[in-house]
Amino acid sequence: MEGFKKIDLDTHTLQNKPQTMLVSRKKRTLSKKLFTTFAIVVGILIFFGLILIGPAQKTYSDAKKTFAQVKVTVDALKKQNIALASSELNKTKDSLVQTQKSLDSMGYLKFVPIANLYYGDAQHLTKAGFYGLDAARVLIDSIAPYADVLGLKGQGSFVGGTASQRIETAVTTMGKITPHIDDIVKHMEGAKKEIDLVDPNRYPSILGLGKIKKGLSQTRELVDQGVTFVSDARPLIKILPNLLGDPKEKKYLVLFQNDKELRPTGGFITAYAIFRIDKGVIHVDRSDDIYNLDNGIFGKPTAPAPILKYLPKVSTFNLRDSNLSPDFIESMKTFNSLYAKSSSKVDVDGIIALDTNVLVSTIKILDDEVYAGGVRFTSKEDPRCDCPQVIYELERLISTPKSVDLKVTTLAAVQAQRKDFIGVLLYAVMEKALKSSPKLYWGPLFQDMLTQVQQKHVMFYIYNKDAQNGIEALNAAGQIRAFEGDYLHINQANFGGAKSNLFVQEAVTQNYEVAGDGAITKKITINYKNPHAPSDCNLERGNLCINAILRDWIRVYVPKGSKLVDSKGSEVKMISYDELGKTVFEGFLTVRPKGSATFSLSYTLPFKVKGSLPLLIQKQPGTDGNDYTLEVRGAKVDSFKLLTDKEMKIKL
Repeated sequence: MEGFKKIDLDTHTLQNKPQTMLVSRKKRTLSKKLFTTFAIVVGILIFFGLILIGPAQKTYSDAKKTFAQVKVTVDALKKQNIALASSELNKTKDSLVQTQKSLDSMGYLKFVPIANLYYGDAQHLTKAGFYGLDAARVLIDSIAPYADVLGLKGQGSFVGGTASQRIETAVTTMGKITPHIDDIVKHMEGAKKEIDLVDPNRYPSILGLGKIKKGLSQTRELVDQGVTFVSDARPLIKILPNLLGDPKEKKYLVLFQNDKELRPTGGFITAYAIFRIDKGVIHVDRSDDIYNLDNGIFGKPTAPAPILKYLPKVSTFNLRDSNLSPDFIESMKTFNSLYAKSSSKVDVDGIIALDTNVLVSTIKILDDEVYAGGVRFTSKEDPRCDCPQVIYELERLISTPKSVDLKVTTLAAVQAQRKDFIGVLLYAVMEKALKSSPKLYWGPLFQDMLTQVQQKHVMFYIYNKDAQNGIEALNAAGQIRAFEGDYLHINQANFGGAKSNLFVQEAVTQNYEVAGDGAITKKITINYKNPHAPSDCNLERGNLCINAILRDWIRVYVPKGSKLVDSKGSEVKMISYDELGKTVFEGFLTVRPKGSATFSLSYTLPFKVKGSLPLLIQKQPGTDGNDYTLEVRGAKVDSFKLLTDKEMKIKL
């Protein structure tokens, strides 16, 4: 065929053979180079491996030993054994020194790209460990002399004399110790500086490194919180001897809040006492019924709108009803504005509020038995109320009319008993604790008091500014807190419902619905249940009215700018307004004995979020472990009893 050139396959093959041979030689040369390069790389890896494996294994082994020793030290602290903790702390430091030496033997990693970053992290974490140990050493050495006074295990410096004498000696020498808080802060700030140089994002969530990343993030967060906490609490610690009456005695107004008749700051203010503290020793100067304090106020103002609207037959503003703000400090400012007009006013240095949980818990520690005013108090269950016996006896003393008591005694005797009962009980509790060996009760009582403060059963308003700043750093002032993210505080007041909070159970459910653009609609549902029969509330027949219809004034505090979408369960029209930096949804409902009720509301949050959302739930003082459930798009993600303020992150 014309136009096509015949291809001679044999000729073509022969003509290209030299080129093929050249390519083959190039391939062989390239393969040889690759093999040589690979061999060199392998050789280098083997060489460095021989250098690295030994030191790395030694460092890893030393680090594990150090971590194990840290756990032993922490365990000694948990057991409140100061002497053992001090000894174990020395061992921990020795172990960390060995780890540091092993790490230093790998110093050449500083010059290896990428590896130098992780080596640097290890060095920063080790240095942070030394700072932490130094802070712990200062702390242990500072509290060691007070081991016996605090009921801790260890040989304290104040082992001679009566309990009161030991406390007095401890307080008068405390001024020599409190300045050490500056050293603790310095060491903790050093640890924070080192840990902040470690980037958790260098550790991807693969190959098991996710745990390291999470651990580093949590460590940074905890250390940051610790430094902030200690720095903020420093003024309080420095002024502590002064608050405990050294060199000049201090007086505090102690308010007893009955949480079984719940009010915004924890309970109806039913009684008060004046505590005088002289070099750590507590004296009860006066105690009385709150009604007697109220009776000394003339020209009372008209009651605020919520009282006029929901509290039957009360038209004037009384001390006993003054704790209307959910913020304890704000409520106490209102209390003081009325207290200043009372003929029974005593100048004090601050206010301390406590509720029935404190008495129940304390009596339980004191062998579950305290005698006061001829009455035996115990935390054991009383079948008359299915509640601790001390609660029933307190309610009986508080609620029984004088006219009933007069059937069996004189008016003077009744008034004396009413006047003294709370002071007598508190004094009996303190006397039993102080007359015992410190190692028997003092440690558990000290730890329990910290728990009671954390759970808002005890709150403080100290007039000294530095002291109050420290109190607030401890979250012991019952304040409504500012927060970046979602926020919830449910605050309720029992207006004329006897002591029904003793019986009413509450369960709260929060559900998040998230739109495609990140807009969030949240629904809060509160289920109430009162499984007990009503009381015979004819007090003149000598009955005790503790369970009646709960008249519940409810306010829900949410992020400022939230908008109410819908609500159900309120017996009045819901209203909304801004207060204390939050938006408030307010309503009212009732719960009957042997009955139940449901209150719910839906609202939009004032921001859009995709991913995780920080959430702070603040507990109302006086409540005790209401059930909470969290849901996202109807699916349960968490449930817990709300015993303290709780911070978390919700994955949306």
